[in-house]
Amino acid sequence: MKKITLFLVLIIAISKLSFGQQKEIASAKPGVKYGKAIVASNAISVAKLEKELAHKNAFNGKIEGKVVEVCKKKGCFITLQRNGEEPIMVRFKDYGFFMPADIIGKTVVVEGVAKKKETSIASLQHAAKDLGKSQVEIDQITQPKNDISIIADGVLVIK
Repeated sequence: MKKITLFLVLIIAISKLSFGQQKEIASAKPGVKYGKAIVASNAISVAKLEKELAHKNAFNGKIEGKVVEVCKKKGCFITLQRNGEEPIMVRFKDYGFFMPADIIGKTVVVEGVAKKKETSIASLQHAAKDLGKSQVEIDQITQPKNDISIIADGVLVIK
């Protein structure tokens, strides 16, 4: 009986340690940083990023934009608003950090590398599923997409 009790206590202690190590994601308020600590200075707009990438394949720096979507599963990506086009996908380097659900509608500065790339049908469908799109919407994705993708080292909420 003592062995069973000791075993149960050990299991409970291990599970509390494991679950206790899960870090809660801070609410998206102005000044909150995720990932690498960054500052807002010298950030370019999403529109200016599009112009930059019209002449070259990559941009390394800071981009300011409004968040319009966040991965509903665990905050593993956000999208930034564009005028008249699909939002720009922002993923996080090495899945090193995640975003809270309340970041939608906030203006942020992301720092990292933006590239023009082709996104496969499978990746587009996976992202749509993570955004909570219906199966009908997911099934309508039948072509790869040439677009801008950002891998960010850090995100700063500015408003």
